[in-house]
Order: sequence, then C-alpha cells, then structure tokens
Amino acid sequence: MLYNSTENANEVVSSAQAIAQGISPDGGLFVPQEFPQYTLDTFKELLPLDYQGRAKKVFADYLTDFTAEEIADCVDKAYTEEKFESKNPAPIVSKKYNGNDVNILELWHGPTCAFKDMALQILPHLLTKSLKKTYDGKDAVILVATSGDTGKAALEGFKDVDNTKIIVFYPVDGVSPMQKHQMTTQAGNNVNVCAIKGNFDDAQTGVKKIFTTPEISAKLAENNMLFSSANSINWGRLLPQVVYYISAYCDMVNAGKIALGDKINVVVPTGNFGNILAAYYASCMGLPINKFICASNSNNVLTDFINTGVYNKNRKFFTTISPSMDILVSSNLERLLYKLSGNNDVVTKDWMTKLKTESTYEVTDEVKNTISSLFFGGFCDDDNTKQTIKNMFDQEGYLCDTHTAVAVNVYDQYVAKTNDKTPVIIASTASPYKFSKAVLEAVKPDVELPATEFEMVDMLNQITNAKIPSPLASLKDKEVRFNNTTEVDSMPDYVLNALEIK
Repeated sequence: MLYNSTENANEVVSSAQAIAQGISPDGGLFVPQEFPQYTLDTFKELLPLDYQGRAKKVFADYLTDFTAEEIADCVDKAYTEEKFESKNPAPIVSKKYNGNDVNILELWHGPTCAFKDMALQILPHLLTKSLKKTYDGKDAVILVATSGDTGKAALEGFKDVDNTKIIVFYPVDGVSPMQKHQMTTQAGNNVNVCAIKGNFDDAQTGVKKIFTTPEISAKLAENNMLFSSANSINWGRLLPQVVYYISAYCDMVNAGKIALGDKINVVVPTGNFGNILAAYYASCMGLPINKFICASNSNNVLTDFINTGVYNKNRKFFTTISPSMDILVSSNLERLLYKLSGNNDVVTKDWMTKLKTESTYEVTDEVKNTISSLFFGGFCDDDNTKQTIKNMFDQEGYLCDTHTAVAVNVYDQYVAKTNDKTPVIIASTASPYKFSKAVLEAVKPDVELPATEFEMVDMLNQITNAKIPSPLASLKDKEVRFNNTTEVDSMPDYVLNALEIK
C-alpha cells in the first residue's frame, strides 16, 4: 500500500513515511492509492472480534510496511481498559429524539474526554515506529493547531514519548475554559503550549506555513529534527477514525439493530471534515452507508459548499458554544475532492491555490452532483444547540455536549426534510462537562451561574446526575504551566525558540 500527495501524484511514499512526515513537501495531503475492499464475508469475520481485533485488521490492510507484531503492539498499548474505562473504547448508546431512534456513538471515554483520543492514543506509537523505519535517529517535532480538543489529546498522547517534542497553538479566545485548563496544565518534559492572537484558521494556516517553509525545515535538519503533525492532516490520525465506524457497524449488527448488509446513515458534527471523511473512507472499503450527514454550527461553510458546490471562506466568523467546529478552512475536504475528481492532483491543487489566493473556489458540476448525492449538509446555531441539549435531557435523561447536540439537531432537520428512517449512527465527540457553562445554561436556562468552571461542573452534576469523567474531575487542583501568547506572524520564531534553535 503506497500513498501519494493530493497536490502532486508523483510524490509517492510508504505508510511509515506518510505518518512520519505528516504532510507532503508540496503542501498536499497523503492519501492511499487504493482502498482495501471489505465484502460481507469480511464483516462476518469482524463481527465476533472486539474493538482491538477489528483495529488490527484495518491497520494491517493499510500499513503494509508494519509487521503484525508492530501493529498489535500499537493497538494493545493505545486502547486499554485503563485509558478508556471499558474494553470497548467506543460504545453505542441507543436513545430517541423527537420520536426517532438514534444510536449515539460515544467517542469520548478516553483520557481527555474527546473523540480525538481515539486517534491520538495510538498515533504516538505509530509515529515512533515510523520514525525508526524512515528517519532513524531524528527527533520528531509535533506541531498542532487546535480548536480545543486535538491539542489536549495530542499533548496527552505524546507527553514524555521518546524522541518527540510537541508544540500546540490554540486561539486565545476560541476554546472553552475547560479545554484551556486541560492544555495549560499539561504535564510532560517535551510539551509546549501557546495561545495565538487569532482564530483556529489563523493557527492552522500558521502551522501549515511553518511546515512548508524550507528555511525552517533546514534549521531543524541541522539539529537532527523533523516536523510531523498530530492534526488530521496526518494519515496516522485519520486512519484510526476509519476503525470506529467499521466497529460501530459491527456492534449494530451484533445488537440486532440492523442485519449484516443493511445500510446506515452517519451523522458527524465537524469543522475540519476529518471525522466525516473517515466515514466516507470506510464506505470506500465497503461499509454500507446510505447518507453522510454533515452537521455544522453557525460557521456553516461546509453546509453551503455541500448545497452549492462553492467553497467560500470569506464570511463572518462566529465564536460559538461548539468551539471545536469554529472553522472556516476545512483542511480534510481536500482529500475528498481529490477522490471525487478522479484522483486529479492538478485540479485539486488548483482549487486549494484558489482558496489561498481568492478565498473561494467552485468544483465542477460532476463533483458537485456526486457530493450532493452522498452528503446532506445542515447547520445549527447556538440557541437551537441549547434547545436540543434540553430536549434530549428532558425526553431521555441523556446529557450531550454542544457538538453532539448540533449533530442531533441537524439529523432531526434531515429526517423532517427527507423522511428517511434508515438506521443512524450519530458521532458524539465530547463529554458535556468540557462545556459545562453552555450545557448548564441549556438544561437550566434560569440558573444563576457560579463563578468558576469547576463550580459549574459540580452544579451540572447535581442537576443531571450525569457522571463527571475522572480526567476532568482531577484537573481542579492542577497548576497552570503555560501562559504564553504570540502573534500569528511570530509563530515561526516561537517554534524555533521553544526548540532552542537559533
């Protein structure tokens, strides 16, 4: 299995190289040159396996330059009962919303209480093995731009991992207080956290620019280092997300909710498009998916794109109560466009160049029609997000976070518009306690909010009786280690200074 860049098909690498580099030198993203094909017989073989067994199968089919022993070592270290509080790190909870059955795939039982743990608990193991295969002796410098959850999950995954250093940038006013506290109190001798004066898109653009600046890469090389990424631009971040859709389908079959071969709908709250792209990639392998329902908040650039074929980031940016989706440049959409354009790197590069230079591009009618046949795009503003949290709690006693609520609301819109009752999986991406203020205001609109985030956590627990995840409960007494803030233009200097490179 080989991989090539979305913007230069002649840039071909192994899976280990793709994971170690994170991004192609031309700025493109690495994609598999083919997809393993899973038949119903393949799924029959997966049904009796646990999550870890299914993960080993999927990884083996994509990471063909890894041995079975290497893959097993990565999986067994990543998905432990100790880290995820269960043998199944991604359980399904079945509820109803407005009379419709919903199967909620809870992806937030890991050490940072967000879906990013599903990938970022295994990525450090994949990366260190990849480095030994391809860049033996070099240290990897992990650069991360985060809208809240990726940063903490990456920090937790990479803390004190040999031969790695990690630097995380987050928008100074663009994460929840709990997300900020998680990052700024992070333990580890190889970690660094810095706020930027800008939004997530500024952070993401800044990181990508650092990656592709030859002078900076040369300075790292002189010091026996190389850049890599923990964002979902890294294939080692995206591939683990494919696994949980395949595993969830098997769990649905085993629970008698569907028969083997039945199609499902998938609803994903997403800003960067990686989480829903993973579901699309699973379908390319043979997972029977009828519709990909893409749920956005008020930053509804993806909704507009799915409905019109025009991507336009030149619009008002909203700071919402679902901050992990406050994104106007959806970097993983590039991978989808490459696939739907017939693996055309020239066309894909042209669209991405237009996005950088003109802030907008329009896909061909053929690609637009394919997207509209596969995807449904909808969005939900803050008021409706809060109402959905309240409705779900009042109807079912189930407490969901602000991002999951966006997905539930958009799914409700989809059913109302189409009357499609295909069995559904809704990706639940974070614990409600990561966004206690907004969730508290939702379930108890007239409540007088306490002064601190942790008092809000306690009040939310008293009102709802929903369990507080232990990783969040233990944060209360941790001291802040990182108070750094920098301008976007100063991010390269910050990185070099943090690495003690002149």
